This record gives sequence, structure tokens and C-alpha cells, in this order.
Amino acid sequence: MNSIIIIGGGAAGYFTAINAKENNPDLDITILEKGKDVLQKVKISGGGRCNVTHACFEPKELVKFYPRGEKELLGPFHTFMTGDTFEWFDDRGVPLKIEEDNRVFPEANTSQAIIDCFQKAVDKLNIKVLTNSGVNSVYQQENKWIVNTKEQTFKADKVVIAAGSSKKVWELCKTLSHNIIAPVPSLFTFNINDQRILDLLGISVPNATVNIVGTKLEASGPLLITHWGLSGPAVLKLSAFGARVLADKNYQYNVAINWLSKPIDKVLNILLNLKKKEPRKTVILKSPFAEISKRLWERFVVFSNISKTQNWADLSNLQLENLANELTKGIYNANGRTTFKDEFVTAGGLDLKEINFKNFESKKHKNLFFVGEVLNIDAVTGGFNFQNAWTGGYICAKALAKN
Repeated sequence: MNSIIIIGGGAAGYFTAINAKENNPDLDITILEKGKDVLQKVKISGGGRCNVTHACFEPKELVKFYPRGEKELLGPFHTFMTGDTFEWFDDRGVPLKIEEDNRVFPEANTSQAIIDCFQKAVDKLNIKVLTNSGVNSVYQQENKWIVNTKEQTFKADKVVIAAGSSKKVWELCKTLSHNIIAPVPSLFTFNINDQRILDLLGISVPNATVNIVGTKLEASGPLLITHWGLSGPAVLKLSAFGARVLADKNYQYNVAINWLSKPIDKVLNILLNLKKKEPRKTVILKSPFAEISKRLWERFVVFSNISKTQNWADLSNLQLENLANELTKGIYNANGRTTFKDEFVTAGGLDLKEINFKNFESKKHKNLFFVGEVLNIDAVTGGFNFQNAWTGGYICAKALAKN
């Protein structure tokens, strides 16, 4: 009987264990979890509802959401994809639903549905789960893997490291001669202290374009003003794709914002037309753009050196240009970052060049596998990091099931 140790009781570890045992009931599988509880990220994901995956069904499109891992995941996604995730959970009594923003959740609307599904499978398949079992060392001895925790020593034919982005686990990988790409934060909000957005907490625009000045980094999407500055999908996407660049800048950089995602000349024409059509109306009283709220519009007007009493007819060309600039080319200074909710994601981890993505096995050691966030793979927010866990876990499980 082949014995397998899976280090990490999270999404990737559980998915690997369940699929491996379903493919080969003779396997002896033990999951070692360092904490007192398993599946903690699953529990808190998506505000406690578990954002299982994202409704993108083309591998070539799906990989574009991964700043790190895009090239490597293309092949695996052709083997196990979003549609397979739907089918997998549906077959086990957990139907999934697609929401308006294409994020996917269990129909039950709670992460507990996913946790219960995994626990039921683990119990039924006799997969052992040991909590409070942090791993101190892993090494090979006479074709076996020796895995030491504080309490016990395990012998295994195969080992899977699925313990997420933890410094201790990465140190463990280094002892196995693997290279670790130094981790930096990904998915964070921009700390911006600027009078134009001060006290406008909660105001959002549906489609802004955000650019890191002096780089090619740019992202579009909803933008949200927060206590600390700016957040929302556009900023989070930019923070993910720019994780390394922004870390190198020590999180001090300028952000250019086009609040309307429209060219400046088009916006200027709209403003000039308003000057002709509504000359007597006071500029500050009403935003002419449906996507810009009244309070945000007021800030742009004031910061364009337009007085609160001026009518459209009174505006000089310079004032109109100032206003068009504020709407499409406003520069904001970012200084620092704030973690997005509880879902702390890092860019960094095991060097992808050292993994065979046909089976997620180490190129350095036979019968050693890596899945999930321990790898230098990460994605934007929206269920993509879980899809990486399901895909890697499924493909790795197929390899484990072979004697």
C-alpha cells in the first residue's frame, strides 16, 4: 500500500487527498495541518461564502488573471478547468452559482457547504487528518520520505507540500534544494492621503482606468474610495500585476486616474457642449456624468479652480481644461498599502521552473509534489486562487494514484 503525506490542511491539500483516494482506494493518505483548524482560508473567503472559482471557461482567457503562473497554468487548465470545478462539486451535492460579477459561490451561500463536502469525503474515504501537526523537517532515506513533526515521525512513499504561502514552509522547501522567489504582498489597497478624496468613504465609480506613473502598469474596472485611499477591482488588479514593481518602489509612487475611462478630448467636448447648452446653470450643483457622484464632482470642480457660484457660461478655457484633466488625468500620491480584507495573498514562492506542470512533481526529487499557493502562482481577486488549488490538486492526485 502506497503511503502519502500531504503537508497542509487547506483547499489544495484536501482536494489533492480526496481525488487521489477516489482514484486509488488502496492509498494510505495522511494530511498534516499545523493549526488547530483546517480549511481556514476556505472559511473566510468571499466574506464567509467561499468564492470557489470564476465563470471564465476558456483556458487562454483564464490564465490572463494570473500575474504569476500565466504560462505554466495553460496546460493544466486544459486538463481541469472551471467547468470541471462546477461538475466536481455538483456531483457531491454542492451546486454552484454564478453572480453578476462572474464570481462563483455555492448555492447554499456559505463556505460551510464546501467545508462539509470536504470533511464528508475525507471521512468516507478514511483519509487521516492530524491538526496541530506542524512539519519540522522532510528528507529522503532509502527511497522513502521521512516527515517529522514535533510529536511524530512519518514514513511515506510520496509527499505533497500544499501548505500555502508560509515562511516556515518555504524554508522547508529550501532544505530540499528548491529555490524560493522572495515573497512580496499582492492584492492590497493604495494608501492615498489627498484632499480630493478625503472623507468620501464608500463612493465608487463603475469603470476607472488607473495607471502607475512612469510604468506600463494599468488596470480598468470599478474604483472605490476607502478610509485609507483607493481600493476596488481596478486597484487590486493593479496591485497584483505590479506587486514586484511597487515593492521595489517601497510603496511610494504616483497614480494617474481616469475616473471615466474616456479620452481627455472627448470629456473636454462634453464640457464645452454643456457651456453652450446650459450656460446659466451653476457648475458645482450637478454632475453631468452619471458615473461621478455629486460629492466627488464637487471636489473636482473646486480643485479645478472653479468657484462654487460660477455658471457654465463663466468658465474660461483654462478652467474647462483643468476640469477635464481632473476627470481623466488626476495624479495622486500613494504612500504605503493596506491588506485587502483578510485575504492576504503574496507574490512569491517556489520557483516555477523547478516544477513539472504535467503532474506538479518536483524536477529535483521524484515523488515530491507541490500544489496551491506554496508555488510562485497568484491571481487577482475573484476565485482564481482557488481554481489554481483545484486544478493543481486534481492533476497531482492523478499522479499520486498511480502505483
